[in-house]
Amino acid sequence: MTETMWFLVVGGVLILMGLASSTFKHLPISTAMCYLAIGFGLGPAGAGLLSLDLLADATVLRRITEVAMLVSLFAIGLRLRVPPTDRIWLLPLRLGVVAMVLTVAALTLVGVYLLGLNWGPSLLLAAMLAPTDPVLAHDVQVERPGDIDLLRFSLTGEGGLNDGIALPFALLGVAVCKYEASPGEALSWAFTGEALWGVAGALASGWLLGDLAVRLVAFLRTRHGQALGPEGFYALGLIALSYGVAELLHTYAFLAVFAAGLAMRRVEQKASGDKSPREAMGTIDADDVGSVASDPERAHAFMAERVLGFTIELERIAEVAIMLIVGAVLANYWQPMLTWHAVILIVALFVVVRPAAVEASLVGSMATGPQRRLMSWFGIRGVGSFYYLMFALEHAPKSAAGPLIPLVIAVIAASVIVHGISSTPLMKWYQRGRSTL
Repeated sequence: MTETMWFLVVGGVLILMGLASSTFKHLPISTAMCYLAIGFGLGPAGAGLLSLDLLADATVLRRITEVAMLVSLFAIGLRLRVPPTDRIWLLPLRLGVVAMVLTVAALTLVGVYLLGLNWGPSLLLAAMLAPTDPVLAHDVQVERPGDIDLLRFSLTGEGGLNDGIALPFALLGVAVCKYEASPGEALSWAFTGEALWGVAGALASGWLLGDLAVRLVAFLRTRHGQALGPEGFYALGLIALSYGVAELLHTYAFLAVFAAGLAMRRVEQKASGDKSPREAMGTIDADDVGSVASDPERAHAFMAERVLGFTIELERIAEVAIMLIVGAVLANYWQPMLTWHAVILIVALFVVVRPAAVEASLVGSMATGPQRRLMSWFGIRGVGSFYYLMFALEHAPKSAAGPLIPLVIAVIAASVIVHGISSTPLMKWYQRGRSTL
């Protein structure tokens, strides 16, 4: 009976949200908020259909969340249709690296001096909450490939970068927690070199694989009329290949998959020239797909756009799955979340730490005042933070990571709600301001 109910619930949720998706664009409410509420209703506080033990199920939940992150990061890379040498990249680099490092440092101090945590759990908590979310931030991301709006591009690029760069801080937090639990163990500082290699090696390997894969498929299609298979296969294959190679090289898989998406888009951009992907593809009839896919002037744009469409659909499904899980977990921890510690952390992160880190990282940049303020506000926390929470529950001592669960879940829920309510009106205000310039 439970299995039957699950089919009914999941099927109903997917169809309902599909029908209502266009409505959400005009309302001060996000789809993530609805999924979170539905997950809460399915959890122990509601129907009791979804009951999760984070400590026992950490590995499984981390894997599920990891897949969602990989798909989203690949899609983000495909959206950013700007050469890597363009100066606009300086802003997401500042946000994704400088602002994130400052956020980790500030949140660690908040944990120690305001929340009363030890240094290890404080650093671990900071590593979980420092990266912004690539899955839930689609309301403020670039709207189409080639969109170079400074606000949208910066927030999108930041989400692509900092979820991978957060890993060394999470590893350091785990190491400090273990040291505090067993002071006799020596701390190893080898992670510094490993972190540098993890970032550089991931970006290089992911870019190389993405570039070679697209060129190979395009060559076979345009020269020999072969490899005309479904683009979804290539998308999933490239994501898995980039992930596997990054793991073999001991680099950061999130960055590798993000770089693979960037490389695929860069190859398309070079092939399309001054045309947008839509202009390069032109009008496609249902019976004309094969000829478009093998046309040397249209093949790259066709492949990139089909892959992007496929990954966006997967991203939406991943959002449903993760938010249902977080909602069910929220039902388990809503009482421990209602503490002054959670309130202090949420206010400190949203009102003080994030704005200060963004302003400091953007000193002397080309961003305007309104753009900086919106970048400061839209530091959305969600799937990335949940992933690193599961990572910590797997690798850190349970006595250190366990008490952090209510704090992280509280921040995710607060972010989904306050950013979900504010994103539509704030982005409409921003668009009106741009149109009057």
